[in-house]
Amino acid sequence: QVQLVESGGGPVQAGGSLRLSCAASGYTYSKPCMGWFRQAPGKERDFVSAIDSDGSTSYADSVKGRFTISKDNAKNTLYLQMNSLKPEDTAMYYCAASGGGRDSSGSWCSVSILRLGYWGQGTQVTVSS
Repeated sequence: QVQLVESGGGPVQAGGSLRLSCAASGYTYSKPCMGWFRQAPGKERDFVSAIDSDGSTSYADSVKGRFTISKDNAKNTLYLQMNSLKPEDTAMYYCAASGGGRDSSGSWCSVSILRLGYWGQGTQVTVSS
């Protein structure tokens, strides 16, 4: 059974930094794809960043240059380093992991693939101005 447990969220002032962690257990896919999404109150859950088994990364335009995704395979842990935080970054942040398969374009690591996979319970990030 796949379990994803996020940590590292909390209150922070604008311009500050946080590092989120996602500890994965039971996740043994040969081509792992993991990522982060976020959801603000009253809004949809939006893609933030993803990383595939080759280490290739992708980011939402709103976080490019400020957030960095990484993973430690030995610890089965995914990270999201968030710098220069803004009030609009306030949201619940969710870790996601693909459940296998490919999307309509043949990609095995995409936003749509992640949305169909496994989810953590989320960690709250609140950025004050």
